[in-house]
Amino acid sequence: MAVKFTAKEQYGLRAMVELARRYGDGPVSLSDVARVHGISQGYLEHVAAALRQAGLLISRRGAAGGYSLARRPDAITVGDVIRVLEGEIVPMTCVTDKYTCDTLCAHEGQCATRDVWLTVRMQLEKTLDNTTLADLVRGQP
Repeated sequence: MAVKFTAKEQYGLRAMVELARRYGDGPVSLSDVARVHGISQGYLEHVAAALRQAGLLISRRGAAGGYSLARRPDAITVGDVIRVLEGEIVPMTCVTDKYTCDTLCAHEGQCATRDVWLTVRMQLEKTLDNTTLADLVRGQP
C-alpha cells in the first residue's frame, strides 16, 4: 500500500525542516528555501502563508526579513505540519472523523477491512505525531 502525501505536504515539510536547520540564525527568505529545495517560490509562499496563519511560522518584512519557526524544532511535529496543510491524516476516507462507513460505502456492516484501515491510521498518526522537525534535522525519523 502506498500512502501518498500531496506536493503541498511534501514541500511544506521540506521547507519546515530547512527552517529547523537554520533555527536561531534569524529569518530565512523563502527564495533561499525555494532555491535550495527546487520548489517554486510562488507555491512555497502559498504554503508558508498557511503555516504562518496556523502559528507554526513567523514572518518579518523588510530587507532582513523572512520566515522562521514560531517554536523550537523539537516542539513542532510532522503531524502538526501535515494537519495544517491537509487536515486529517488518514489513508482511507471511511476512517476519517467526519464520516462513517454507512455514509460512504455500500459495504458498511459487512466490511472486513475497515479495522485494518483504522489501525493504519492510528499508527501513521502516532509516527507523525512522535516525529519532530528536530528529529528530521538529526536524521532520526
